[in-house]
Amino acid sequence: MSDVITFFDTTLRDGEQSPGCSMDTAEKLEVAKALVDLGVDVIEAGFPIASPGDFEAVQKIAQKFGDQSTICGLARCRKEDIDSAWGALQDAQNVRIHVFLATSAIHRDFKLKMAKEEIVRRAVDMVKYTCDQMASRSDIVTPNVEFSPEDAARTELDFLCEVVEKTIAAGATTVNIPDTVGYATPNHFFKVISYLKENVSNIDQAVISTHCHNDLGLAVANSLAGIEAGARQVECTINGLGERAGNAALEELAMAIRTRGDYYGVTTNINTQKLCSTSRLVSKITGMAVQRNKAIVGQNAFAHEAGIHQHGMLQERTTYEIMRPQDVGYVGTNLVLGKHSGRHAFRDRVESLGYDLSEESFQKAFEAFIALADKKKEIFDVDIVALVDNQTSSEIEEHWKIKNFHTLSGTETIPTATLELEHKEGNIVQDAATGDGPVDAAFKCMERVAGISAKLTDYNVRSVSSGKDALGEVSLSIDIDGVIFHGKGVSTDVIEASVQAYLQALNKALSQDRGRRRNEKKGV
Repeated sequence: MSDVITFFDTTLRDGEQSPGCSMDTAEKLEVAKALVDLGVDVIEAGFPIASPGDFEAVQKIAQKFGDQSTICGLARCRKEDIDSAWGALQDAQNVRIHVFLATSAIHRDFKLKMAKEEIVRRAVDMVKYTCDQMASRSDIVTPNVEFSPEDAARTELDFLCEVVEKTIAAGATTVNIPDTVGYATPNHFFKVISYLKENVSNIDQAVISTHCHNDLGLAVANSLAGIEAGARQVECTINGLGERAGNAALEELAMAIRTRGDYYGVTTNINTQKLCSTSRLVSKITGMAVQRNKAIVGQNAFAHEAGIHQHGMLQERTTYEIMRPQDVGYVGTNLVLGKHSGRHAFRDRVESLGYDLSEESFQKAFEAFIALADKKKEIFDVDIVALVDNQTSSEIEEHWKIKNFHTLSGTETIPTATLELEHKEGNIVQDAATGDGPVDAAFKCMERVAGISAKLTDYNVRSVSSGKDALGEVSLSIDIDGVIFHGKGVSTDVIEASVQAYLQALNKALSQDRGRRRNEKKGV
C-alpha cells in the first residue's frame, strides 16, 4: 500500500456549487494554476454536461495543465454525461473521468426509483462504457476511471461491497466512498472503509478514496479516519468550500498529515507553503470570506494574546505552536516598509512574500503602495499582500474607472455621493445620488452611470492590519438578473474601498454582458 496520499481537489466542481461561489472560465484557470503550484495530484475541474461554460472550463484547464496534474471531469452514469466529459478531456494528457450513481436505500427509493439489481447493472455498464471511450485513444493503456457510489456512508455494507467489487471488475481504478450528506462519524467511517478492505475480493486493484461533507463538522476527521483504515486518496476543497456546510478542507488535511506524520505514517505531495496564498486567492475569487479563527489559514491561526501563551512562546515556540507559520505561508504583521522605502525594497519584499508579478502588475502594486505610504505611517506584510492581491485580480476589463468621488453624510444631513467616472473610450461622466448612507448613495450613483440595476447580496468590511490608520478591505457580492458578481477593494478609507469593490463587480457584469452579446452575434 502506498504511503503517499493522493489529494483530489474539487474546489472547481463541488466547491463552486456553494451558493454565490460560481466562477467564470478565467477565474477557474487562475485557481487551477494555483492548485497545480500547490502540488494537487488530481483537479476535478467541473461537470462538463452541466453547461457550456463548465465544458469550456474543463477543456481549457485540461489542455493547459494536463501535463502537470491529472484533470478530472464529473459525469452521472449516463452516456451523454460521459460523452461530454470525454469530449472536454480527450485532447489532453493525464485525464480522469469520475462517474457516480447513488446506492443508499433512501436514494434508490425516492430519487432514482431503481432496484438494487438495476443500480449494479447501470454502474457496471457505465464504467465499462467510460473505459471503452478512453481506451479509444491509442496512448491510454489503462483508462483512469473513478466510480462513486453516492451516499455510500448510508448504504447497506453488503450492497456497497457488491457495487464496489463489480465496478472495479468493470475497470474502475479508483473507488470513492462519499459521505454525501455528512452523516458519518469517524468510527463509523473507519468501519465502512475497513469492511470494504476485508470483504471486497479485488479491492487491491483500485485506490480507495474518501469524499466527506461537513454537515456535522466532521469532514476532516472522517477523511483522516478513512486514511487510517486504508484509503489512499482524499477528496477536498480549498477553505472547505462545497455544498451546504462544505467539504473536507484541503489545508487542514495536508497539515494534519504533515504535523502528525508520527501517527498516520503517510505523506503528501502538497507544497504546504502555498496554502495561505491559495486560500486567499479562492476567497477573493469566490467572495467567500475565511473566518478569522479558521484552522491553518485564518487570520488568528498563529496569533497569541494570552499572557501565559506569550511567555511560553518567548521561551520555546513549541509550547503553544505545533506548526510553524512559514510552513503554511502565513503572513503576519511584521513591519517592513514605510514612506521612504523605494522601488527595489518594495520589489524585494513582494518577491519574498511569494509573488512573481509581471512588470505591469508590479507597477500597479507599487503605485498603490506609494499612495498608501502617503496615508499610513507603517506598512505591514499583510498590507502588501492585500495591495498585491487587489491589483492582480483575474483580468477584468475596466469599462469604468474612478476619477474622483465625494460623499457627504451626518446627523440632519441627506447622505449624498458625487462621482466622476471615466469610460474606457475616454468620455468622463459626472453624476450624484442620495441614499440612506454615503456607501448606498455611491452605489446608486455608479449604477446610474453604468446603466445597471443590481442588488447588494453581501457586504463585508475588515481591517487588514492594526491601528487607526489600518488598511480596510471591502468584499461584496451583487446580484444582477440572478447572476452573482464579486468585488473587492482596499483603502484606508472604507468608503473608497467600497466604491472600488462595487465598481469592480459592475465591470465584471458589463464584461459578461458584452461577451454574451458577442456570442449571440456569432450564433453560439
